[in-house]
Order: sequence, then structure tokens, then C-alpha cells
Amino acid sequence: MKRDISGRWLKIQQRFGIAAPRVAVYSHTPWYWRWLWLVVLVTISAVAAKWVYDAGRRFAGFDQSEVQSALAIAKRDLAAAQAELERLRAIANAAENRLSIERTAQQKLAQQIRTLEQENARLKEELATFESMLSSEARNAQGLTVYRFKVEPDLLPGEYRYRLLLLTPSTRREREFHGRLELVVNLTEGGRSAIMSFPEPADTAGAAAFKLGFKYFQRVEGTFRVSPKAKVESVQVRVYEGTSTQPRATHLVTLG
Repeated sequence: MKRDISGRWLKIQQRFGIAAPRVAVYSHTPWYWRWLWLVVLVTISAVAAKWVYDAGRRFAGFDQSEVQSALAIAKRDLAAAQAELERLRAIANAAENRLSIERTAQQKLAQQIRTLEQENARLKEELATFESMLSSEARNAQGLTVYRFKVEPDLLPGEYRYRLLLLTPSTRREREFHGRLELVVNLTEGGRSAIMSFPEPADTAGAAAFKLGFKYFQRVEGTFRVSPKAKVESVQVRVYEGTSTQPRATHLVTLG
């Protein structure tokens, strides 16, 4: 009995005495206040960290405002450079167009020069013809005369160009001459001889180019085509008056 009482007393001393365990007492704080304080601390820490970061960059010589200003200047300079580039491209395109126009004009001028040279050579030939017509033989001619009949190969294969000058006799120069022209072409192809006449009987549209109508003289020039494989031996020109089937004048040239 005595032992039970002393054991209980000992337990009471261990719980409430000097040897009793320590007890901590905390005041109860709601959870939303704890979250609010956590958010405030995180925000303050972030602001402080950014301030420290910006201060460190400024201390190291890096200023964001200066960088943004430099970036704006760079963008402005880039836009100005692009505008200048477009302006220079426009000038280059215009210069190229002008160069193309000038090149085309030069080609046309060269073509005109060649045409004038050919015309000059033709006029010289006609001048020599007119001088020859002033001779006594030409003045006394009683019939239609064919002068300067020439046949030459043209640019395209099988194409030939002919030129001639017709002169009426002095006895009938008070009335006009109306008639037609005919070309008789002698050629060989594949070892066989052939004859072609121009205008062809079925070519009613091309026959208009062979019509004649003049009072004193007329220059006639044109082209005819044969097979590119054919070789033209000779060409005879025949001049008919009105509806006559008998030529008033003929002239034959031989091609070498």
C-alpha cells in the first residue's frame, strides 16, 4: 500500500515537477493570413531581386532605357536604309529601262542607216539610168524600154528580189501606160528543168503587185519565192499593155 502511494507521487512529480516535460503554447492563426503573408514576402523578395538585378546591370554599365533608345535608333536607321535602298533600286530600274530604250533606238537608227545606204545606192543607179536615158538612143526609142533589170537572192532561202525601171517612149508620153508585169523563171531542181511564172494564175491577190500604171517612168521592185532546193538559171520580165497577150517589152537576166 505504501509502495503504491510513493509510486503515484513519483509519477506526479515527473509530470508537474522540475523533471516534467516542457510544453509549447502557440496562438492559432487562420490559413488565409498565412498565405497572404507568404504572397507579400514573395512579392517583396521579387521586387528586391529585380531592383538588385537592375542596380547590378547599371553598376556594370548596362542600362535598359539606353538599350531601348539605341534599339529605337537602330530601327529608325534600318527603315531609312530600306527606303534609300528602294529609291536606289527605282533609279537603277529607270536607268536600265532608259538603257534598253537607247539600245533599241540605236538598233533602229542602224537599220535606218542601212536602209538609207541602200536607198542611196538605188538612187545612184537611177541617176545613172536617167543619164543614159538622155542619150540619143534613149531619146529616139519608139517602144517601151526596160532599164536596170536585176534579180538577186534575198534573205530567206529560195527568195529572190527583183528591180527594174520602165520608161515610155517620147512619142506617147502624153497618155498614161496601163498594163501588167510577168516574170518567167527558168530553174533546175533535182537534175530536172522547170519553168515558173509570177504572178501565178491562181494568185489573184498577189497579181495586184504586178499591175502597172504610169505616164513617164515607173520603178518596180518586189520578191518571188521558189523551192529552197531549186537553182534559178534565168529570169525574164515581160511587160503587157492593157489586156493584150503579146508583151510590149521583154528583158532577160541570167544568174550565175
